[in-house]
Amino acid sequence: MSPAYWSQALTALCESDTVLETLIRQHRTRALQRRGDAFATLARSIIGQQLSVRAAQSIWQRLHQSVGSIEPGAIVSADIDELRAQGLSANKAAYLIGLAERFLDGSLDTEKWHQCEDEQVIRELTAVRGVGRWTAEMFLIFCLLRPNVLPLGDVGLQRAMRMHYSNGKPLSKLKIRRVARQWAPWCTVATWFMWRSLDAPPSP
Repeated sequence: MSPAYWSQALTALCESDTVLETLIRQHRTRALQRRGDAFATLARSIIGQQLSVRAAQSIWQRLHQSVGSIEPGAIVSADIDELRAQGLSANKAAYLIGLAERFLDGSLDTEKWHQCEDEQVIRELTAVRGVGRWTAEMFLIFCLLRPNVLPLGDVGLQRAMRMHYSNGKPLSKLKIRRVARQWAPWCTVATWFMWRSLDAPPSP
């Protein structure tokens, strides 16, 4: 099921941006979907850091086959060597185990995040080893389904905006932000259609 705000966002974006109006018409039958619970979404984002979509998906599938359901208890029960055998780097394996431990000991209160502002959630998540701003933003998009996230550091978004707004020439983050002013408060939705135009969603 798509987010409750989806139809409202599509109408507003079509009225404010002709590029998005075209993309929305091309991909209107698809919509953002939640990609699992909090732990699985964060774990998938950590795995996907600096990897292609295909490589990240391959590791995710191998990890799933190795440990079964990807949940904190299963990750903690695995050792780093077992995780690395599925294609994870030593750092990413350690990050996953550390994340799982924080879920198990209750130091991450995921329920309260539903009432928190985006930046507060980002601050709490980036305090976790291995979780940077991009990973936190993917969590806001794919788990909490927040409507107004603009992941400026996302390579796919940058690439799509070069293609649609600058004839393939590089765009600075400042210029991307300027273009995106007309998207607010629906930057998540606009970003999602930018990804669709590449047919290459981010890996989480």
